[in-house]
Amino acid sequence: MSALAAEHRLEHGPGWEELVGVWERTDGPEGWTVEVVEGIVTMAPPPTNDRGATAQRLQRSLYSVIPGDWGAYQTLGVSVPGRQGLYVPDLVVLPETVVARPGHHVPASEAELVVEITSPGNAHNDRIAKVHGYAPAGVPLYLLLDPCRSGCPVATLHGEPENGTYRVLSKVEYGERITLPEPFGLAVDTGEFPLP
Repeated sequence: MSALAAEHRLEHGPGWEELVGVWERTDGPEGWTVEVVEGIVTMAPPPTNDRGATAQRLQRSLYSVIPGDWGAYQTLGVSVPGRQGLYVPDLVVLPETVVARPGHHVPASEAELVVEITSPGNAHNDRIAKVHGYAPAGVPLYLLLDPCRSGCPVATLHGEPENGTYRVLSKVEYGERITLPEPFGLAVDTGEFPLP
């Protein structure tokens, strides 16, 4: 099932606070993810088993290398006000002190790594809109796992954000290893990730 654009585009250029308020008040069906992508409130069904397994395997690997006062979270709202975005990435790594603050979301600028795993309904947002959201927010590393890419699933590591744009640090086909640089220093075997 694909993501639904809930077609709640706010007219006349909404203010950030208004957009966050709409996001906070939007109740999707149980398990669905509600996001704001370029000012549009969207809802996506719960992750498929393969996406959940991929996130869980990567999360387990990350806990072997991240500092003890960082966490890897699967359902955390990440705000990108400059792109009118409030995303819920498949995985985000950041200091636990950031998550301890009151509220329903954290600033993307405080994330150390964001991971998105495509599904047929969200692939465009993950490949394009979110790259253009995370880079200007200063997220140092954005790992895009793209098992839905037609013909050849790939993993792409974006990094070194400068002037709102990422460099592609590495791109591999599923089955190969992709290395997350320091502070992670982790070689991720994409061959361990299930395909849809």
